[in-house]
Amino acid sequence: MDNVEVRETGELVAGLDIGTTKVLAVVGEVFDDRIDIIGVGTAASTGLKKGVVVNIEGTVKAIREAVRIASDMAGCDIETVYVGIAGNHIKGFNSPGIIAVNNQEIKEKDIEAVIRAAQTVKISDNQQIVHVLPQEYMVDDHTGIQNPLGMTGVRLVTNVHIVTADVTALHNLVTSCNRAGLAVSEIVLESVASSHSVLGKDEMELGVALVDIGGGSTDLAIFCNGTIKHTWELALGGNNLTSDLSVGLRTPLLEAEELKYLYGGALSSMIKENHIIEVPTVGDRKPRKVSQRVMVEILEARIEEILQMVNKNIHASGYRNRINSGVVITGGTALLANIVEMAEQIFDMPVRVGYPSGVGGRSEDVHSPRCTTGVGLVLYGSKATTYSPSEHGGFLSKLKNWLKNII
Repeated sequence: MDNVEVRETGELVAGLDIGTTKVLAVVGEVFDDRIDIIGVGTAASTGLKKGVVVNIEGTVKAIREAVRIASDMAGCDIETVYVGIAGNHIKGFNSPGIIAVNNQEIKEKDIEAVIRAAQTVKISDNQQIVHVLPQEYMVDDHTGIQNPLGMTGVRLVTNVHIVTADVTALHNLVTSCNRAGLAVSEIVLESVASSHSVLGKDEMELGVALVDIGGGSTDLAIFCNGTIKHTWELALGGNNLTSDLSVGLRTPLLEAEELKYLYGGALSSMIKENHIIEVPTVGDRKPRKVSQRVMVEILEARIEEILQMVNKNIHASGYRNRINSGVVITGGTALLANIVEMAEQIFDMPVRVGYPSGVGGRSEDVHSPRCTTGVGLVLYGSKATTYSPSEHGGFLSKLKNWLKNII
């Protein structure tokens, strides 16, 4: 009898990055020792503006297309997804919680109780909590504790980072997924997802700022001592660069996008003055000849504005002096030539472009800053599936029940 090799199978996790310019579906197979990418699908997105769903039908169509391509490649059906969310409706803030433990050994229920205590903050009616991310614990006078389980003390204190999002934006995102035939496992802030695929443990310990420049928005997340400290959303992104080019060069948006990636850059001083490019025009007119430096000057003004606003927020956050390993820029706009040089001038610290890592399989299909969030959602989901119910289930189940109620 022939020996038939049985292929090892893992648990499937799917991430869905519903962006302003594209919808990206990534399917990962999770094993004990690795995560393999087995399916990737992309579709043009027309139903979002600045990261928020404005046309459900258009969004559903794009989701279906991206998921179909990823499913065919993976050879499996996708039924549930981890979905990224971005946009300037998202708010992030830190909140403390404290409970008495009366010299008893700290148990799981005490950790859950102190996190609940930190959540009892007033948020506006149109916002819903998406994440409660513990930063550290304190037992009496002992600070900087990552896991207080089993310790003994009089009081247990925590600091958490709470992320909230607009109820309508969440509702429309979930509705779009449901209409595309998908259940939502969890909504994940895109910068939180991206951090799983581009940041190293050392960077997160030393202090790092992650700047994810998507099509419709720019997300900032600051990490130090291994946990998230600050998040911020800016309603400007790569689409603003394309729009500026379209207006400045009097060319259609699609042509402007093409020119941006073929000849774009962040520093006009790096472009030779005599380099000429052809710019398509509207209607039947012949293409015009334009200096590439003029084109890059248009992009330079906008990318500088975005990075300056991010830098201003980094300083306002109070964590500027704790970012010891520098800045990681990711998202599609990170591919712009010389963006690292410009960013290093503005931030006055080391900058690198973040590419997804930590996965095997068809990793070459996602080796781009454009795929950072999609891969990050798979990595986030792979960890979420291994959490014990007592550790994480309270919040997750609450979120799922809330999502059911709003649909």
